[in-house]
Amino acid sequence: MKTLKRCLVRIDNRLVHGQILESWVPFLRASRIIVVNDEVMGDIFRESIIRMAVPKEIEVFVCGIDEFAGNRLGSAGKAADEKETIVLFGGIDDVIRAYRLGVRFNSLNVGNVYDKDGKNRKIGTHLCLSDGEIDDLMMLVRLGVDVEIRSVPRDRPESFAEAVRRIR
Repeated sequence: MKTLKRCLVRIDNRLVHGQILESWVPFLRASRIIVVNDEVMGDIFRESIIRMAVPKEIEVFVCGIDEFAGNRLGSAGKAADEKETIVLFGGIDDVIRAYRLGVRFNSLNVGNVYDKDGKNRKIGTHLCLSDGEIDDLMMLVRLGVDVEIRSVPRDRPESFAEAVRRIR
């Protein structure tokens, strides 16, 4: 199994947006963004919008979860080992699926997960999670992944495990 290095691995249902382009890219000096999302991979319109939003000097790869896990870096080849990279997942289910398929990472940034299906636990300003999603992220914590809540680099990172302890 390969561990992603030189990467910010982030869950954000908005995928590529202003916080990524204006805050995270300059902070990390990222030169590559990998969007790992089955829906976007199958939607030429959404993929085109993402590519248009990203400055030309930043490489953009869009791949599905299976492709990403199969190559450990999807169509980006050895991208995350060579360049500072932001890997974006659209949801907790996606990152858990990738993890179960063998993708490993030391840390996970949870930026924004909105309340879409009656999720009942508000954790921080931008997170509203179901009990199952909390359990999935806590599984990663138990496996040694440093899961943090942070929207932008200037925010103080908050331990996901500590945030969960406060609500349970």
